[in-house]
Amino acid sequence: MSFFARFIPNMVAVSPLERLRAALGAFLGLLGTAGITALALGPGPALPLLMGPIGASAVLLFAVPASPLAQPWSILLGNCLAALVGVSCAVVLGPTPVAAALAVAVSIAVMLTFKCLHPPSGAVALTAVVGGPAIAELGFGFVLWPVGINSVVLLLLALVFNRLTGKEYPHRPAPSPALESKVVPFSPKVSLGISIEDLKAAIRERDEVVSVDPVDLEQMLERAALLAFSRRSGGITAGMVMSRDVARVQPGTSLRVALRTLRSHGVKALPVVDARGQVVGILTQTDLLEKAEWGPAHASSGLGWRLRSLSNSDRPLRGKVRDVMTADVSTVTEAMPIALVMRLMLDSGHHHLPVATDSGTLAGMVTQSDLIGALLGASSADFARIA
Repeated sequence: MSFFARFIPNMVAVSPLERLRAALGAFLGLLGTAGITALALGPGPALPLLMGPIGASAVLLFAVPASPLAQPWSILLGNCLAALVGVSCAVVLGPTPVAAALAVAVSIAVMLTFKCLHPPSGAVALTAVVGGPAIAELGFGFVLWPVGINSVVLLLLALVFNRLTGKEYPHRPAPSPALESKVVPFSPKVSLGISIEDLKAAIRERDEVVSVDPVDLEQMLERAALLAFSRRSGGITAGMVMSRDVARVQPGTSLRVALRTLRSHGVKALPVVDARGQVVGILTQTDLLEKAEWGPAHASSGLGWRLRSLSNSDRPLRGKVRDVMTADVSTVTEAMPIALVMRLMLDSGHHHLPVATDSGTLAGMVTQSDLIGALLGASSADFARIA
């Protein structure tokens, strides 16, 4: 990297539509702030309807509304605290360079203390000291107007505009899908194993302000992991390798019938579906061995006897599938990359996972053997032809 290239920020470009959205938002926000301020206050002191720092606030509120620096607490408390500090410094030290520097410095420390850091607030503190006679005449009234009123009006306009244009503001990251949900397109437990607390600890180690919500950062890491998994697995998905015509049982099926089904199909697990074909659980050999009732207990009814019975007879079995099945098993979608399916198997301990449609209906079953064969054998084009 050349010396001058270091001066260019390593910033990912946004789409032209997003650029237009941010620019239009700033235009309408500042124009609306000026107009509403004029209507609210009418003819007043010889002060501009907009103070300079509010333009910098508009950049944050409309261009990066997800940033912690752009949230309502940051703009309102940050601007008002900075104005209060700036006026105090001007009263004590006068409009001097020392007062100006001290106002900005103290404002930064106060905003960091109250978690309301807002970069334009530094300009607010500076304006309170060097803004000229008109600002000086206002005294502590400067905190209310123009700082307070400008900040409140711009914030309200930003809230409306961002919501209308599809931006969640105030920003709250959307929750990640939980591993326990019925259909799992992607889950944090299937990615890098990095938690929110891990990210916060890493940020604390850097000991500097990071202008990204840790939850947003986690979700971006999850998405990056998904893209990396897809690339490494060659685009092969669960739908390409799964068995489509799979044996299945219902919750009311007797365990004897379920055991016969396992034997006749030579499988170690059966998806459990309701009358509509919705996946409601899975029945495995382990469920039968550990949870099922095997008739009256006697001296030879240990694990070895159960294993022999599992292979040779179903007479000792009592109960229904619903009594022993695993009900909280996750299902995957046909579009899920096989590397992600493998990670889900490792994390959940299941070697067989039902594949479901978006509506939860059983579409097939994918096993650990299917995944190993896919990773070691055929290409995505081979599986596409088979499917």
